[in-house]
Amino acid sequence: LSCVTFPLPILFPQQSGLYEYKIFGGLADCPPKLCVDVYMDLDFRKQWDQYVKELYEKTSDGEKVIYWEVKYPFPLSNRDYVYIRECREMDVDGRKIWVVLAQSVSVPQCPEKPGIIRVKSYKQSLAIESDGKTGSKVYMYYFDNPGGMIPSWLVNWAAKSGVPTFLKDMQKACRNYSK
Repeated sequence: LSCVTFPLPILFPQQSGLYEYKIFGGLADCPPKLCVDVYMDLDFRKQWDQYVKELYEKTSDGEKVIYWEVKYPFPLSNRDYVYIRECREMDVDGRKIWVVLAQSVSVPQCPEKPGIIRVKSYKQSLAIESDGKTGSKVYMYYFDNPGGMIPSWLVNWAAKSGVPTFLKDMQKACRNYSK
């Protein structure tokens, strides 16, 4: 599993501390379809992701919108996201690849809450395919602007530990998933 972070000096001033994350990795013994099912199952995510405070789906103008509140360490304020996502199974030269795209949106049904910082700029792309054995190859691109003043220790933790830990937790969740 490898996680690569890239500063975004072109889009943001260097001192902004914002990063985009590009993750290349493998989830051994987790077939791609299972990974996708686990990733897309919001109710199950509440059981295995320790950072979820609130997570649910609602419909806005016929479109499914997800509300997600993330626990941040004290003394920082929690963050919340409102986003749409889509999952597609694709056939690329005989290879089955699952693609999940997510992007923040603003809808009146999910107003900002006092004491929680709304992440207004969030984008994620995820591609999962078989590793040729019993597991999956995973590619993820992730960016968000968490707003507020995020200390450098937290940015460094996310880059070095947070994302790899998330993938390990997801691997464990795959083993415990049954539907």
